[in-house]
Amino acid sequence: MNISSLGNTGMGLQISDTRSMNAIDVAMLKKSLDSVETNGDMITQMMERSVNPNIGANIDIRL
Repeated sequence: MNISSLGNTGMGLQISDTRSMNAIDVAMLKKSLDSVETNGDMITQMMERSVNPNIGANIDIRL
């Protein structure tokens, strides 16, 4: 039995696991960035609406 080849196999699994974890971390960061960007856009829209708070508040109906 070649013990050094067993050690290399174990290292290969660890490197593969590390790459998988890195890929998962990057995917999570991309999701977080998308979420932050969406929230920023929503805050910008809210601030734009607050400049003219009376727009759309009244409805004129004639019968």
